[in-house]
Amino acid sequence: MIDIRFLRENPEAVKENIRKKFQDAKLPLVDEVVDLDAKRRAAIAEVESLKAARNKLSKANGPLYGQLKKCDDEAKKAELQAQIDRNNAAVKADDDRRAELDQSVSQMDARIREIMYVIPNIIDPSVPIGPDDSCNVEVERFGDPVVPTFEIPHHVDIMASFNGIDKESAGRVAGMGFYYLLGDIARLHEAVLAYARDFMIDEKGFTYVIPPFMMHGDVVKGVMSFPEMEAMMYKIEGEDLYLIGTSEHTMIGRFIDQVLPEAQLPLTLTSYSPCFRKEVGSHGLEERGVYRIHQFEKQEMIVVCKPEESMDWYNKLWKNSVELFRNLEIPV
Repeated sequence: MIDIRFLRENPEAVKENIRKKFQDAKLPLVDEVVDLDAKRRAAIAEVESLKAARNKLSKANGPLYGQLKKCDDEAKKAELQAQIDRNNAAVKADDDRRAELDQSVSQMDARIREIMYVIPNIIDPSVPIGPDDSCNVEVERFGDPVVPTFEIPHHVDIMASFNGIDKESAGRVAGMGFYYLLGDIARLHEAVLAYARDFMIDEKGFTYVIPPFMMHGDVVKGVMSFPEMEAMMYKIEGEDLYLIGTSEHTMIGRFIDQVLPEAQLPLTLTSYSPCFRKEVGSHGLEERGVYRIHQFEKQEMIVVCKPEESMDWYNKLWKNSVELFRNLEIPV
């Protein structure tokens, strides 16, 4: 989520960023936030003014009550009581107005938060602009692909030749998008995960983490919109719990509402988790293979650092990925 102060001061830059992401339907949200933010700050200023006026009126009533208690002149007593009543009426009016403003501020806060979850983060200037991966720009190659003289078998056929996969039984047990891994293929799967884990721990000095595999709905609100969350994530019936679609969610969620001492940064973490995804609308894209599946496992790299160090860490992380693949003699 971007800082609302940045949006307040740079609304056109935020709009241009939305255009670069081809999400023009979100452009009116920027103006709505700017308007709500101005009204919210004006309401808060009025609340503070009303508090000061209320305190002044309440303080003024103290001496008046003292005079009223000592006064024997009925006319004067009536005048003092009238002034006290006027002050009390003004205090009540101020309190009623403050309650109205507080409710309005609360409603505006909720709407602003809802919109800010949807407005995309500012992309780095180095990012190529395009609506989909057809506009990706190849920057560098590491290693050359080896093209064999024979026809390359489908990856499922390779696994099947080792009696290493059973999608038919998985379909009966859980439906499309699942599979059993068997024998040496299952061992190879675990070996690659273990190699990636130990590479990050032993070679790169990252701390190994196994996070929760479920999370509350509010943990992921800052990561994706609610419609995206509903389309991707499996919800536990009757509970505020979702199966994670990636360990990034609970890894970053660990730091919600936390203030980290600068001396502790950067935190360099590598996490393992199974991942669960509905993959709504993706059926049929790769039904025979093991893509677009509902359950898989990942080894992640997570770094929590100061903002000014983020690009340096980004470059370190992709280089880690390249090194891992090249160690396995896979071109990148």
